[in-house]
Amino acid sequence: MGYELHPETPPEGKLLRQMFPNYDPTTMIVNLNRAGAPYGITFNPLEVVANTRLALEAGEFAREAGLFEQAHERLLRAYFQEGENVGEKETLLRLLGEIGLDRQALGEALDNGTYATRLQQARARAREHDVTALPTFIIEGKDKIIGAKPYEAFKRLLDAHV
Repeated sequence: MGYELHPETPPEGKLLRQMFPNYDPTTMIVNLNRAGAPYGITFNPLEVVANTRLALEAGEFAREAGLFEQAHERLLRAYFQEGENVGEKETLLRLLGEIGLDRQALGEALDNGTYATRLQQARARAREHDVTALPTFIIEGKDKIIGAKPYEAFKRLLDAHV
């Protein structure tokens, strides 16, 4: 489910250094690239946290169009690898138009806040489970995996539930 971790982020985004005073972009990118290496993923340095509200609403639009997985992948790649600001409406329209979403209908949905209620519901559900970091995976309503973890961590937890 889409979850806006930092809804207070201004529409233009916010510098990571402002959000996290001890932020070290070099260490962060080294760690991200180490984690992504087994999957062939490399990350660009991150300086700005995007306001993800519109991106999450666009994801809900894509879900209804049957293109959620493609939209999710495209937006993550754009943000983490290509340095795009996925908080900007025009950027979203361009990126999601690439995967076949109707740009005009998407623009209207974003302008009208068509999916804002879904984000509010997701936020309420996340609070029920004390979600404070992303990604968070909740297994059977109680066990959690927080953060990007290796496959083995998922396997161990899921095996314990079988």
